[in-house]
Amino acid sequence: MPPKSKRQKTQHSANSKNEEINGTIDTDSGTECVAPVLSKYFPAPSTSPQDIPAKFLEIEAKQTDKLLSLDYGEGISYVYNPLDYASEIHADFVSKYCQGTKKVLLMGMNPGPWGMGQTGVPFGHVKYAKEWLGVTGGVKRPEKEHPKRPIQGLECTKSEVSGDRLWSLLKELSGSPDVLFRSVFLHNYCPLFFLKESAKNVTPPELKVKERAGLEEACDEALIDTVKLLQVEHVIGVGNYVVDKTRKAFIKAGITNIEISLLMHPSPVNPAANKGWREIAIKQLTESKVINYFKPEA
Repeated sequence: MPPKSKRQKTQHSANSKNEEINGTIDTDSGTECVAPVLSKYFPAPSTSPQDIPAKFLEIEAKQTDKLLSLDYGEGISYVYNPLDYASEIHADFVSKYCQGTKKVLLMGMNPGPWGMGQTGVPFGHVKYAKEWLGVTGGVKRPEKEHPKRPIQGLECTKSEVSGDRLWSLLKELSGSPDVLFRSVFLHNYCPLFFLKESAKNVTPPELKVKERAGLEEACDEALIDTVKLLQVEHVIGVGNYVVDKTRKAFIKAGITNIEISLLMHPSPVNPAANKGWREIAIKQLTESKVINYFKPEA
């Protein structure tokens, strides 16, 4: 069981049940433990497949400790940490679907208030989280909660178009969560989301340079630990910001043999995404030579 984050009151248990806008397409049984299939990009891991969910949650706990110790400036009035208040649901998602190593890491920027901000699942559209992924768990109230952004967890009736578009496509391609998560895992570069006093969402690239630097340092470190743990061979960044941060983090860490591809952000605020995002996404996944990892025949 992973250690409790210093600032997380709810213990993560691996065994318990934002919209960054991008309109550009450019170049994510009593038997002994069996070691995971090795990625050609990393040396043999010391972590058994059964221990990966707990190790993954440890990386996140370390990351959130660092992020929550930072000052995000006067413009940020609320900092939401769904890995804390939605830890039961998040840990259930990780324990169900982060078993073993993964070829592909599909990575978003950070939670949205009506997606992962509610469910603890990346792009966590409530309907897909409950009915398709089958995740369970309750939520707490954040220590500081904006009255216009209440946390209701799996009972939330609002949703984000981004999550609907993404999970609809993932369900169409894979047919089942078991197929999808056989080689793919979903994650966010940053696990927190930020609000102004007006309840306006502030994404990481919208933070001031000084405040953003500390955030990106902590998130870069966690990203490197994550790809090594999961033996990732290909990162698909949802939006240009994620792609840019991934490339820079890999260069700094001396990692040059993991592929990085762009997936257009499905946000409705993105005009290009409103003109056939599904078709564009399939084209990008195909051109990146990863689409078969999302399909039953992979």
